[in-house]
Amino acid sequence: MTASHEEPEFRQITRPGEATEELRRQLTDCWAAVINAGGAVIAPGFPMPPVTPGHARPVVDRLVDGLAPQRGRLLTARAGGALAGWLVVRRDPHPLVAHCGVVNHVQTDPRFRGRGIGAALMRQVRDLAREEMGLERLNLAVRGGLGLEAFYRELGWAETGRWPGALRVAPGDDRDEILMTLALVPSAARD
Repeated sequence: MTASHEEPEFRQITRPGEATEELRRQLTDCWAAVINAGGAVIAPGFPMPPVTPGHARPVVDRLVDGLAPQRGRLLTARAGGALAGWLVVRRDPHPLVAHCGVVNHVQTDPRFRGRGIGAALMRQVRDLAREEMGLERLNLAVRGGLGLEAFYRELGWAETGRWPGALRVAPGDDRDEILMTLALVPSAARD
């Protein structure tokens, strides 16, 4: 790998007490920066852009406070000591789909875009979900019109459906919500 694409340092947060105040601030700042740069990671409680860290902080706190090793984990990526990106992976609690997980809030700080951070996070979450959480499948939803489905396809994800016009970005700008899935192959089968 070139210096601009060196592998980031990953860390899992599995319990609320593991997330320091400094990490919560970094997650909050990253989220506001991603949204204001056009990222598609709006969550309930957020206004439409522009947003401030104050909008993101209550949502970050709810995410972190809901972490538990077998139910939900936060995965961070650091480059040069700075938070470069993060995501959340959750197990579905219903017994019929408890073998599945959902990946949410995938984001790369705009200062680190183009360095492979997002792809590295997605490879790391695949391994974490399979090997540590015992999941067999991951699902995610992305906003149409941004080319995100191509990014995920390159990483092995498959489109399973669309909800046409489900997301209203602005008046007259409705986008599809694209549903994607990734079957998690046991590591012995990959070798």
